Amino acid sequence: MMSKNIIFMGTPDFSVPILEAIAQDDAYHVVAVVTQPDRPVGRKRVLTPTPVKKAAVALNLPILQPEKLSGSDELATLINSEPDLIITAAYGQFLPTKLLNAAKIAAINVHASLLPKYRGGAPIHYAVMNGDAKTGVTIMYMVKAMDAGDIISQADLTIGANDTTGEMFDKLSQLGRDLLMETLPHLIDGTSSRTPQDPAQVTFSPNITPEQEVLDFKASAQSVHNHVRGLNPFPTAHTTINGVRTKIQRTHLIDATTELPAGSVVKKTKKELWLAAGQHTVVAIDEIQPAGKPKMTVSDYLNGHAKFNEGDQVIDDE
Repeated sequence: MMSKNIIFMGTPDFSVPILEAIAQDDAYHVVAVVTQPDRPVGRKRVLTPTPVKKAAVALNLPILQPEKLSGSDELATLINSEPDLIITAAYGQFLPTKLLNAAKIAAINVHASLLPKYRGGAPIHYAVMNGDAKTGVTIMYMVKAMDAGDIISQADLTIGANDTTGEMFDKLSQLGRDLLMETLPHLIDGTSSRTPQDPAQVTFSPNITPEQEVLDFKASAQSVHNHVRGLNPFPTAHTTINGVRTKIQRTHLIDATTELPAGSVVKKTKKELWLAAGQHTVVAIDEIQPAGKPKMTVSDYLNGHAKFNEGDQVIDDE
């Protein structure tokens, strides 16, 4: 059987194992990898390729990086490549209808949620921030509406009580790879299923806003903990401690109650910092990063940066 021509479209680390699996399978021939343009990164604004571009270079695959796909020269190139399948995984742009229609078999997407829950650009963040017990991956047909196509296959995955978004990205990337490679032969031979999404069950996960990065210590300790791990490692939750903007990288829950106001120091030792949250609950800080300083353990923070005492309210209402 001749290998099927594939256009692969993706950008972040999530997409890389999926691309590698397709490229390394003789049943498929990757005719083009489409990813976002190189962007300036860091304080020195170093022009940096996407993780997918780095992987494609290592695999010696042809790469296209249009700033905007619609109306581009690259779009014509892709259509003329006569793809059997177009596969996207966290690409970051809508695909023009004439490109979707160019796929002889199907244009499909690997989405990191159990659709119709969490359509949009940040499904993993919302699943963790909302304290969901599970999430998963959906393989679906692509249509000219955000994550709205019919479902081909799904697989779910438990979210641990302390799992971060970064950790779930890695797990879901591998799950997405495995589910896609299991699904593709059935899609190609016409034995795959097709299930419309239930409009009544649709929820959305838009990209995280700067306002969402601010922690609310008036919420319960569980909510604070979910928010911290949901924004780890990016974009990172933050608060203001004694006037200093401070990123909170990791926390854990404490089986204790307090009558202190939210944002107060419940316990401070050489190795422990407990803060009061809403509903008389308590959250412990494990990793922290004051403005202008590197990320550090709470022990290092308490050793040189914590100019306060037990009982002090160090986080003001925001």
